[in-house]
This record gives sequence, C-alpha cells and structure tokens, in this order.
Amino acid sequence: MESTFRSGAREGMRDFLPLSVGLVPWAMVTGIAMRSIGLSPLEAMGMNLLVYAGTAQLGTLPLIGSGAPLWLIFLTALVLNLRFIIFSATLAPAFHGHPFMRRLASSYLLVDGMFAVGADKLRRAQDPDWRWGYYIVPSIYCWMLWQCSTLIGVLGAGVIPQGWSLEFMTTIALMVMMVPMLRERPMWVAGLVGGLGAVLLRDLPLRLGLIAGIALGIAAGFAAERMLAGRAAR
Repeated sequence: MESTFRSGAREGMRDFLPLSVGLVPWAMVTGIAMRSIGLSPLEAMGMNLLVYAGTAQLGTLPLIGSGAPLWLIFLTALVLNLRFIIFSATLAPAFHGHPFMRRLASSYLLVDGMFAVGADKLRRAQDPDWRWGYYIVPSIYCWMLWQCSTLIGVLGAGVIPQGWSLEFMTTIALMVMMVPMLRERPMWVAGLVGGLGAVLLRDLPLRLGLIAGIALGIAAGFAAERMLAGRAAR
C-alpha cells in the first residue's frame, strides 16, 4: 500500500507543476536583472539563496542599483513580504506538532504558488504525513527550479538579446499565482486598492509609491474583511 507521504507528494506535484510555466522565465528575468545592476554572478546567486523571494528581489534591485539607503531597501523588502505573515498564520495548523527545524525549513521554502494551490488542501487534510509530503516535495522542486533558472539568467545575461523583453513573463507569472487567491471579496478589494494606489502614487520619491500602494491594499483588505464579518454577525 502506498504511503500517505508519497500520496501527498504526488498530488502536491500535480497541483504545483502548472506554475512552472511562469516560474522559469520569472527566475531568468530575476537573474538578468541582478546582473544588470552590477552584481557579480557570485553576489547574484548569493542574494538568490539568501532572499529566495522573487518579488522582493525585483522590487529592491532598482533601489540597490540607484544607491538608495539601506533602511529603505530593507523596508521595501519587508513590506513586499508582509503577505507571508498571513500565509504562515494560515498554514500554521497544518504543521502543528512537527519538529522546530522542519517548521523552520518550511518557512524558508514557502512561496506564493504553494500557498495559492495548496492552502485549502493542507488545512483540510487530517494525515500529518500526507500534509508533509504534499508541501515539502513540490516546495523543494520549486526551490531547485528557481535556483537553476536564475543561474541561467545570471550566466546568460550578456547573451540573451534585450529585445526579447522577457520582463512581461514576470507579470504573467504573478497573475497566474494571484488569480487562485482572488476567491473572496476582501482579496479583490485589497488587490484593486493596492494596484490603483501604486499606480497613482508612482511619482513619489525613492519608489515609495509601491510601498504606499501595498500598505493601502492591506488596510483596505482588512477593512473589507471586518465589514463583512460585522454584517455576518448581525
């Protein structure tokens, strides 16, 4: 009889594999972008291993390239990754009882795609071995795919023609991961307010418009959720 770990791993891979279509070019663009601001291949891959967050990497690279103050770079990365606090809190019950080092490794490997496709199943599943297999196997696959694809971008930065305009693939990848999350009204409100805010405030100095847009989106999402909860309680 097949182990529940293998069963969960197989289903996790089946759910996550479609996201690879957008993940590969996104990682390649990240590698090219890191080289374009002057990072050496070693520095670029070091950042890739340490940060392992494509959105934060791409969001902070223009600041690094322009010599922005360290506090602003740190704040931008922090704000761009605030969503992982919500992701982690949502998935925490699925890892209840697991050893600390396993939970620590799981937090490092958590990505938007895994949360988008697997959060509901991880919360509903009762078997801890199935949950672990469902999460860890596609997460390790994602990490390896990201590192290898980024390395291709880093090493091929001077070879890939700039006219290919691969940047649009990053937007596609983000949209592929975002759509499954837009299941409830507060998420729609957060996305719309955050997007509009970032566009309208794009002229703020030091690229603070992006941070302001994210903050507005989070605040709007929380407000919408509280309003819906208040109506349901009446």
